[in-house]
Amino acid sequence: MNFLSSFAENFKMAIESIKANKMRSFLTMLGIIIGISSVITIVSLGQGGQNTITGEFEKIGAATVNVSVDTSKAEQNDYITYKDIEQIKQKVDTVKYITPTVTKNGVAISETKNKRASITGANTDIFPIQNVEMLYGRTFNEREYVEGKPVIVIDEYAARELFGYTDVVGKSIKIGSRQSPVKATIVGVYKLDMGGFAFDVSQMPVIAYAPSTFVETVYSGEAPIDRLTLMAVNKDSTDAAGNGAKNILESRHNSRGKGKYKVENALKQLDQINKVLGIFTAFIGAVAAISLIVGGIGVMNIMLVSVTERTREIGIRKAIGATTSAILLQFLTESVIISVIGGIIGMIAGITGAYFIGSFANITPSLSAGVIIGAILFSSAVGIFFGIYPARKAANLDPIEALRYE
Repeated sequence: MNFLSSFAENFKMAIESIKANKMRSFLTMLGIIIGISSVITIVSLGQGGQNTITGEFEKIGAATVNVSVDTSKAEQNDYITYKDIEQIKQKVDTVKYITPTVTKNGVAISETKNKRASITGANTDIFPIQNVEMLYGRTFNEREYVEGKPVIVIDEYAARELFGYTDVVGKSIKIGSRQSPVKATIVGVYKLDMGGFAFDVSQMPVIAYAPSTFVETVYSGEAPIDRLTLMAVNKDSTDAAGNGAKNILESRHNSRGKGKYKVENALKQLDQINKVLGIFTAFIGAVAAISLIVGGIGVMNIMLVSVTERTREIGIRKAIGATTSAILLQFLTESVIISVIGGIIGMIAGITGAYFIGSFANITPSLSAGVIIGAILFSSAVGIFFGIYPARKAANLDPIEALRYE
């Protein structure tokens, strides 16, 4: 009970001191507020960004694998053929969908607009693999793929940019290289998920899908198949599906053990991205946390001023029986309260700032209770650490000298 009454008295005195010097106390807290709010904003947005990217990978499919030709080692006869794809379909039972993916940069030209284009040549399996959601029309079909028909599926933003509206099924555009674009009929418009991020759609290229057999003719044989995208029957079979496809390619192209084909698991790519984002977020958060040190120095500076101003008061308290530990606790309590109040204001500002910035970037902040509690505890630790020296100075004052102080 003695300790509780002593703490209550110190708490009351600390609050009165803070209220008596409102502006000075606020400016003292400012470094703590900026540091805590910055850390919470950065960490919550960083985690929110990671969650957004993870969600996009899950939409594409956690069981997706890419098998590609190492172009630095491959010769012309090492590139993938349509017969290779048929063999993989037949012999690798862990493969659910498989498509060649040939991506070429070029242009898309309507009657009124000319835009950059990223054209992916594939077969019909590309749509379930990429989880494409159609808005208008349809995907190209197996017959169009086999016959290399000049048909194309474009994204909704491209449709609006090229024609001024989105339902452009049946319209024609020219696609291909700038030198020799080829006319193609739009058979479908799909929903392009921006992944929670904001982009200037007018600056985005047309993102189109077309039969790879057609893309080959558009680029006059300059589009060899150098990559396969496949989806395993489940995410536990991704390694088996990727390695099975690689083994067949090596066997059919007589290149076993020569490292001409690479297998890339989408989940492993996600792990690498998350690792990089985690390091970047931690680094920026650590830089922001430096302001907490500055804030702590400010707390120490003001507490030293407070000790100087209240030297006579300390002498009187000591003269009437206050112990060294009581004086120490009094000033330490005050520094901790200043830091904790700053931490709470910083926490509120940080959460508000995270949602405000996130609304512009289309990122939902991920607020971790651990981060918030850790920020408050850290601000308390700053108050204790930087409050010890002024508190000890006050506690060690000689009462006679303190009473003489003017």
